[in-house]
Amino acid sequence: MLDIRFPNLGLLLENVKEGITIGGLEIKFYGIIIALGFLIAYLIVTKEAKRTGQDEELYLDFLLWLIIPAILGARLYYVIFNSGEYFASGKGFGQTLLDIINIRNGGLAIYGGVIAGVIVAIIFAKKKKANFALMADTVSMGLLVGQIMGRWGNFFNREAFGGPTDSLFAMCIPTEYFVEKGNLTALVNEGIITQDMVAAENYDAMQWISVHPTFLYESLWNIIILIIIFAYRKHKKFDGELGLIYLWGYGLGRVWIEALRTDSLMVPGINMKVSQLVAAICVLAASIVLVKMRMKYVSATPDKAKTVKVATSEDDDEDSDEE
Repeated sequence: MLDIRFPNLGLLLENVKEGITIGGLEIKFYGIIIALGFLIAYLIVTKEAKRTGQDEELYLDFLLWLIIPAILGARLYYVIFNSGEYFASGKGFGQTLLDIINIRNGGLAIYGGVIAGVIVAIIFAKKKKANFALMADTVSMGLLVGQIMGRWGNFFNREAFGGPTDSLFAMCIPTEYFVEKGNLTALVNEGIITQDMVAAENYDAMQWISVHPTFLYESLWNIIILIIIFAYRKHKKFDGELGLIYLWGYGLGRVWIEALRTDSLMVPGINMKVSQLVAAICVLAASIVLVKMRMKYVSATPDKAKTVKVATSEDDDEDSDEE
């Protein structure tokens, strides 16, 4: 019941649990991965800060500022665009509040965390008199690593998957898993698990759903963006360029990956996925700013070159006079 298969890759992962139990307390892998993501992201960011001559302590302060708002932002974003689940008719205030703060089973939207992080970074940079654009560049790689890791929390929770498929990376989950959790009917009613997915495969005398592992697609896509930024970081033309590349690249991937998902948050009253809309806006905005800043850099470069050339000529003349 806890097995996960990737049949077209010949992989069978046995007894994949959602967490570990210590002293009677269950600790979800989702939470552990998020915490590790923050830690590793911080280590990467401080190393990049040191490379670029920045104060590493600045980013420790920023991390302390960031952790709680980022989690709250990610949760708030999810709750707002999934309000029907939390503000159901007849549910008392106490139960509603408990459901909202219970993140043990997931329910954190990455874009909510990113939006909260940007707001915190702007306030932080202004208060500390730091260069916000340079901070965005420095944080971009750490943010990507955190997202790459965070998506594997979705894997352990069996969430953030796409529609039915028999592609190379098709992931199979036994329907009994959802029956045991008591949410199969709800997931079917919400369209997250479609009728086409139910009983799509049979292994070990059990019925399985076969789905797109969109969490895996996003993790792999983010690795590509991370490699690009890592390779380009020493050649950037202006502060903020790496942050814009992150925004553009992540948004571009999210537009097509979100199209595959069946559990997407929707814009109320509109048949449109929230994350696709936000991602498309990010791609458009980042494209405009990148083009504008690149044009500004190119137009300024000849003047810089001319200044250097004039200065060199004057130096040569002075040397000639001395001789």
